[in-house]
Amino acid sequence: MKVNNRLTPLAMLCTFLLSHAAIAQPLELSVMFGKIYSPDLVTSDNSHINIDSGNNMAVGIAWQENVNGQGQILLNRVSHDFIGENQANNELDITYAHFNGIALYRQQNYVTTLSLGLGGAYFDAEQGSEEVYPSASVALGTRYEVSPQMALVTELRAYATLIDEDDAMFCQQDICSANFSDSLWIESSIAVGIAIKF
Repeated sequence: MKVNNRLTPLAMLCTFLLSHAAIAQPLELSVMFGKIYSPDLVTSDNSHINIDSGNNMAVGIAWQENVNGQGQILLNRVSHDFIGENQANNELDITYAHFNGIALYRQQNYVTTLSLGLGGAYFDAEQGSEEVYPSASVALGTRYEVSPQMALVTELRAYATLIDEDDAMFCQQDICSANFSDSLWIESSIAVGIAIKF
């Protein structure tokens, strides 16, 4: 199955959720920057390949479901560098697309958030192929509401992606630069940013 065909259901889901978000009031746009920490890859003889902690950017569109809850569509992109088994520089780009439910615990202008998300992860290996996998996330965060329209946000988030460890994702013409070490890819991120209501 081609990647484009795999992305079609995800695009349809995002379109449906965005149309729902467009009806709800108010909308909130958040932009966050930070780091994502990744597990190691392995060589064909199970030696570890270290992956750097990549810089990431996340963009979220949220709508207020009630006083203590939000719905959100979150896109998060990260690029990891590593030196593969072939001793060449490689890159792994990952884009997470998740639908999140966010619980808000208010203490005046300070808000603690707890978020659970489901969606997909698009993996793109520079010297290899592209794949889409199912993914989930959980996050703990804070919001400091500077005004009714703007808040400073922080977030700790963990992503769990169910992958096929036998995928030849890092291979070109039967030569592989790396392999997945497990069928569960777990990344953690720390990010700070701003949220604006409109």
